[in-house]
Amino acid sequence: MPPPIVSPGTLLDPPTVTTPRPPVVLRPPVPLHITRPGPSRALTAAVPAGLVLALGLWGITRQDSMWRDEAATWQVAHRSLPEIWHLLGHADVVHGLYYALMHVVFEVFGDSLLTLRIPSVLAMAVAASLAADLGARLAGRWSGLGTGLACALLPALQTYAQEGRPYAMVTAAVALASWLLVAALHRPRARTWSAYALVVLLGALLNWFSLLALLAHAATLALARPHRTIWVHWLLAASTAVLGALPLVLASQGQSRQVSWIQPTTPGTTYAVAATILAAGGCALLGRARKPAGPTPAAAGKLSLAAVAVPLCAVPQLTLIAVSLTWQPLYVGRYVLFAYIGLALLLGALTATLATHLPTHPGVPLAAVTALAFLALLPAEQHVRSAHSRVDDVLAAATLVDAARGQGGAVVFIPSARRDTALVTPGAFRGLRDIALAQSPVESDTLHGIETDPDTTARALLRERHIILISDADTRPAHNARDRAKQRVLREHFVKRSTTIRRGRSLTLYERIDRPQHNQPAANRS
Repeated sequence: MPPPIVSPGTLLDPPTVTTPRPPVVLRPPVPLHITRPGPSRALTAAVPAGLVLALGLWGITRQDSMWRDEAATWQVAHRSLPEIWHLLGHADVVHGLYYALMHVVFEVFGDSLLTLRIPSVLAMAVAASLAADLGARLAGRWSGLGTGLACALLPALQTYAQEGRPYAMVTAAVALASWLLVAALHRPRARTWSAYALVVLLGALLNWFSLLALLAHAATLALARPHRTIWVHWLLAASTAVLGALPLVLASQGQSRQVSWIQPTTPGTTYAVAATILAAGGCALLGRARKPAGPTPAAAGKLSLAAVAVPLCAVPQLTLIAVSLTWQPLYVGRYVLFAYIGLALLLGALTATLATHLPTHPGVPLAAVTALAFLALLPAEQHVRSAHSRVDDVLAAATLVDAARGQGGAVVFIPSARRDTALVTPGAFRGLRDIALAQSPVESDTLHGIETDPDTTARALLRERHIILISDADTRPAHNARDRAKQRVLREHFVKRSTTIRRGRSLTLYERIDRPQHNQPAANRS
């Protein structure tokens, strides 16, 4: 059979249907948020710590000066541990642990202005590192780096990073406690809560005003609204710390006369605190308004940085202000120095948020802001490192005594606390008789010793021909009968030969007379 005949228009295969393509429409590209990788966790913590160390070592001797609070640390740390223990029954129990630590530091490394202050530098470096890691947990690595750099540059934190007192250590303890709180909220574990309780207790033993941080942490929990079990664990840990510190708190109440020098809170102080809190709140609002798109750090969970930072900055300061206004004057900025950690968290987060919105790498504007802040704060930073940044200088007074030793055989102090000059630099007083001293500080378990009664002091003064008086630069009325007796005898039976004032301390040379003298030479001031 012949094959079929296929006509030219017939196809053996099925026809192919071609669908017309839609016209190409060109649209502008959709802007995408590019999340730039932040620095490593180690770098985030190490850079601020390194900056704190560099700034802390810069001018650490403060032109070879030491002010009265550091003089207390110096002379107590030179006592034996049993002698320190006996002292705490009479004075400064609130600083007992710090004095014991500094005793060990002096025993191991020797006594100098460097060893007096280097523990505070190291503690503040730890605080900045912990704050940086906390900021990274809550808002990303760039935020953490900004937080640490803010800690390094804030003038208040620089001041106490170079001081032989416990406030830098307290700041580090509160920073660690806040870090542990956030860690426990993210991953509740018994060992984390135990560590939290121990660190809060350690901070309280260094200075129990640090317990005000617990009120800030309670506010953070209220804002985070965690599960009830979290509240139970926190209350248990906080109660443990408070109970552990309670003996110290009660013992310090018996020594409340040591804070009698604190003046009532002035409007200026209140305005300064309000400005700090408003600055913190402003940073929080601006940071929220300019929060970059993209996921939040996984470790942060539902807890925002503002919920940690704002209470830490505001609650301790406002609480101490309220106590000072309604009960007893207690507000001193260094007692709540750790509140600046909250401000640093907010400053760092805001700076990092702005930096990540710029077209350059975030590290460039962050470094630029740090450099500009350093230059802007340079006058304050130089002042902090000068001898005039504190109310007085014990070592300058000792220099004056050493130069005047040949002009007097006896020395008296008004008030008796100015004896710290002799306790810190006994060599400058060699050959001078402390005629009002009945028992030395070590013998009497006190800071400045016990003086004789007013009549005995007056008789001892009248037996001398020349007297060297060490006092404050700003002369104030005497607060006790002994000092009033000294002033009366010097006024009625002696004449001033010269007065030299230097760095908050004065040295006056007196000579006994047999009749009143009315024409006295003008005081020499230097």
